[in-house]
Amino acid sequence: MSSNTIPGLMPASVFRFRPRALELLRQRYTRHDALVDGMAGITVGLIALPLALALGVASIPTGLATPSPAPAIGIFTAIIGGFIVSLLGGSRVQIAGPTAAFVTVVLFVITKHGFDGLLLATLMAGVILVVMGLTGMGNLIKYIPYPVTSGFTTGIAIVLIVGQSVSFLGLTAAAPTEFFDKVGWILTHLPQVNITTLLIGLGSAVFIYYWPNVRDRLHLGRVPGPIAAMVVSAVVVAVFGWEQSRGVATVGSQFGPMAIPRGLPPMVWPEISLSRIRDLLGPATTIALLGAIESLLSAVVADGLADDRHDSNTELVAQGIANLTTPFFGGLPVTGAIARTSANVKAGGRSPVAGMVHSVTLLLIVLFFAPFARYVPMGAIAAVLIVVALRMGEWHELTRLRKMPGSDALVLLTTFGLTVVFDLVVAVEVGMVLAAVLFIRRMADTTEISQVTSADELETAEQVAHGKDIPEGVLVYRIFGAFFFGAAEKMEDALLRAGKLPKVLILRLQLVPAMDATALNALESIVERMQKAGGTVILSGPHRQPLEMMVKDGFIERLGRRNVRAHFDDALTRAREVLATTGK
Repeated sequence: MSSNTIPGLMPASVFRFRPRALELLRQRYTRHDALVDGMAGITVGLIALPLALALGVASIPTGLATPSPAPAIGIFTAIIGGFIVSLLGGSRVQIAGPTAAFVTVVLFVITKHGFDGLLLATLMAGVILVVMGLTGMGNLIKYIPYPVTSGFTTGIAIVLIVGQSVSFLGLTAAAPTEFFDKVGWILTHLPQVNITTLLIGLGSAVFIYYWPNVRDRLHLGRVPGPIAAMVVSAVVVAVFGWEQSRGVATVGSQFGPMAIPRGLPPMVWPEISLSRIRDLLGPATTIALLGAIESLLSAVVADGLADDRHDSNTELVAQGIANLTTPFFGGLPVTGAIARTSANVKAGGRSPVAGMVHSVTLLLIVLFFAPFARYVPMGAIAAVLIVVALRMGEWHELTRLRKMPGSDALVLLTTFGLTVVFDLVVAVEVGMVLAAVLFIRRMADTTEISQVTSADELETAEQVAHGKDIPEGVLVYRIFGAFFFGAAEKMEDALLRAGKLPKVLILRLQLVPAMDATALNALESIVERMQKAGGTVILSGPHRQPLEMMVKDGFIERLGRRNVRAHFDDALTRAREVLATTGK
């Protein structure tokens, strides 16, 4: 079989890099198109601002030395990474930047390896993403089991809610990093809650929830709830002086008056060594996989909304280039953001120009309005992220665990539990391995091997065994389903149950769509046993993939080409020839 028939490894996908922005050069892009995309980009930029700021704060531990303040890091990531993905990506409407899914893994890497380690891990993830895209692996990401993605998404949401509860409650002491330690710490420090900060957080969350109805009634256009909540809370805190009088923590009090510098950040060069690369390989792979999954899932959602079809491999290359760039500006990992991408389409965005305008909008805000960010209360930022976490969690999946297959429920709960208790790196690794093992078991369970007799009525006319004479000394078995290593043992067990080996063994393979090396090895063993006993094995109706695998391995030559037949009638004819030659 040529490589161009293997899904995900087609030559057309290998080393193909076709940014959707190039389509603008080949089509008529009108002034009206530019105006629509521009308005959509400005809208998404306003939506992205509070999220990027909040994600920067959530991802960087308080007091950590970084090239730029934490709020600025989130915004710079959205500006630089978002622009690159829109310019080079495989989706017309994808919006990229920092996302909540990365918060736990970023905190894990920073805790274990420092901020410089995060920058190197992000660079490595960028390389992995580029390689994945250039080798056509974008089509394979969709095969990651849904229970794995659902489990870690909900786990991330729980971790994010607990992590932001510290700022939401106005607690100022340093909280532990471990999940259960943090929960216990929060419970013991409840008497120290800052009531004003708590009310700001609750008010902001309620404000965001009801804002769409209020905005529509007041005809306020598309002003996003999170930015409205931050502006209102900042004005209230500044007017009433609650930062000083009631100890309300703000961006300015926590990160300094220049929390968001008026300009781009300085260049950063992470320390690179072989030992550090080895230590960070696991986290980098997790960042790459998470980025690929979230980006392509976002692109699929965008396809449905915009009636489009993205190029998954080009998208991975663009995401990789973005993650190769942002670390040099002290940025966070970049990925496609589902909520911002959906907002872009709903706002009218139809080309990559909208995504680039979104980044320019954020840049202009940084240049001209950065000083006002110092008044935003940390409780309002925490409220924004808690609302995001509540919306991103796959809560409905937890309610239907009893209706799921047991194996899927086990994978989901395991991935969820490991994400909460340990970290996303361990959760993804264990979840994928467990899902693979359970898949193998499921495939083995669905593959059936049964003896065929003249009473058999299954199959088409030329394959049917019903009413056909199966000579004495001929044993016929049908294999139904994929013949992988989980099912290979069933074949040998079937022969053991048959007792004495027959003169001729016919294996009917017309219902076997695929097989692997272990199954082929099992066939080799059966043929060797039969040949040593003076018997013959005949294969009936093998499909293309198993047949080409056997030809490539040389198995067909060892078996004898005359012993491979297109259908059951031919196999019976060949069996009679063998019996006539060897004698009954």
